[in-house]
Amino acid sequence: MANLLSKARSVNERFLPKKLFFAPEWVVLGVNNVCNLHCKMCDVGTQTTQTNFAQNLLGAKPLNMPVELARLLINQMATHAPKAKLGLGFTEPLIYPHLEELLKHSQQKRIETSITTNALKLKQRAEMICELGVADVFISLDGLHEVHNEIRGHKRSFEAALEGIAAVLSREQRPDISVFFVITPWNMHQMYDFVKFFEAYPIKHLGFMHTNFTTEAMANKHNELFANSYPATHSNIEEFNPNDLNLELIWSEMQRIKNATPSFGVSFSPEINSFEMLQDFYLAPEKKMGKSCKDVFRNIMVKSDGTVIPAHGRCYNLTIGNLYENSLAEIWNSKVIGDFRSTLHSNGGLLPACNRCCSAF
Repeated sequence: MANLLSKARSVNERFLPKKLFFAPEWVVLGVNNVCNLHCKMCDVGTQTTQTNFAQNLLGAKPLNMPVELARLLINQMATHAPKAKLGLGFTEPLIYPHLEELLKHSQQKRIETSITTNALKLKQRAEMICELGVADVFISLDGLHEVHNEIRGHKRSFEAALEGIAAVLSREQRPDISVFFVITPWNMHQMYDFVKFFEAYPIKHLGFMHTNFTTEAMANKHNELFANSYPATHSNIEEFNPNDLNLELIWSEMQRIKNATPSFGVSFSPEINSFEMLQDFYLAPEKKMGKSCKDVFRNIMVKSDGTVIPAHGRCYNLTIGNLYENSLAEIWNSKVIGDFRSTLHSNGGLLPACNRCCSAF
């Protein structure tokens, strides 16, 4: 049955991209526009505020999503997309002042909820998260101790995260924990050691993410065609430079990890199967590598002012509706997002600025 539904969805996306007969699988919630860390590979952390990525995460007002709006969204999900998952992801949900009330309401409405976090405040929130039925906690860590703390701009961020993980794991009823590591010049030497370190923890999954970025050249090429409809900007290259990566070292670390046998699953995003492909990913970013964006057919993101954009924070800053004015069902099949999906489809699944987005693979 699941396979049949998947095929039906694929046919719908291919032949009628402007009208989806399936509800979203994920609704990503931007509950606030502030972060408590300063990551080197992130426009938010480097205060590069005019990029699409930064504007998607920081551009809306108020600073914190009103709890009434959060409740409205959850009610809309219960009506129009009861099987969709609610992902609290931006900018740092554990410092959202209305988190407990939001989680209580999602639990009451039987909406499955996950949290993506830097885990700096996980210890303080662990009991609440466990008691209110959060299904998954996705934790971003970028190396061990000093390396992670240097990347994140906080002298105890790694230690605080470990304390939070321990607090969650100490409870009988708890969410699954997955850890994600973004590969950068500052941590590439610690990839294998990172896997070995977490073998002592009963986590569900460990994922390595190749850095998502958009260069000026990529944005310029894109804007020659789509500046009027889907303008692109550079993103996440203020301090991150692909040329600073030792690709031979990264490839070696990847092979060591793939030969390891930890108790948890390990993945790479994207899956890169040759050294030549690794070189293309980082050194030829204008080259299309992925097949097509699936997230724009699966996800939407709601900002703190009710504005809805496609997929998630890395997508174009394209308003497809507002929850104060439109229902979730109307937004999901609005003309704006329908035209965007159709444009993606007619251009082979990706636009030029999409090439190194996580959704391209």
